[in-house]
Amino acid sequence: MNVGISVIIPVVDEASIISKTVSQFVKHAKREWLEVIVVDGGSKDDTVSLAESEGALVLKCDKRSRAAQMNLGASKAKHSILYFVHADVQVPESFYEDILASLNNGYQSGCYRSGYDRYPGLMKLNSFMTRFNIISFRGGDQTLFIIKEAFQKLNGFDEYFSIMEDYNLIERIWKTKVSFELIQKDVIISSRKYENNSWLRVQIANGFAMFLFKRGKSPEEIKRVYKKLLNYKPDNYSVQS
Repeated sequence: MNVGISVIIPVVDEASIISKTVSQFVKHAKREWLEVIVVDGGSKDDTVSLAESEGALVLKCDKRSRAAQMNLGASKAKHSILYFVHADVQVPESFYEDILASLNNGYQSGCYRSGYDRYPGLMKLNSFMTRFNIISFRGGDQTLFIIKEAFQKLNGFDEYFSIMEDYNLIERIWKTKVSFELIQKDVIISSRKYENNSWLRVQIANGFAMFLFKRGKSPEEIKRVYKKLLNYKPDNYSVQS
């Protein structure tokens, strides 16, 4: 039985990749069962017009925050299954069948493992570790599906988290025993973070961010430390979580 899925993509200044990201859904074999919502946080480039030309519904969010943007998209979604996808991610062709199979098996939420468009340094090790369902190896880049009812009961993403919002939600999913499946397939994530940073430098920055998050430090403190450790200052978000 076919069931609708609302795909929600938060963006800011992603003109270089948004067409490819949206087209994987609007041209998918199951496109009639898909709703693609791009939530813009104030792009200054052609992100909005490109997303609209590909066939996405574009919403404008007053707050440049993935958490706020994804919550807005979820509030406007027409389908009972929500699928959160970052702009620099390509999902498996089988994602529709994968998600429905997971739900039919009794799960209410889940994600994929990490694969990458290239493998600088020891990135194959990074990819391998994401097959284990441990919070340190999770993240929003791996996409996240969840039934709308469960998402609403959790009050969505906590907008206090201007970084690490994905880890916070997954922790709450696990704590409240919303059933969660790690699908043993890879999404393909852009390795653009590694263009100006070594593999080791990124791992150190990510490790410190997780260390501070687990100790309840504020998102602003985490971002300050992250920026000091990592030469990665994109125009779209101040820090990629």
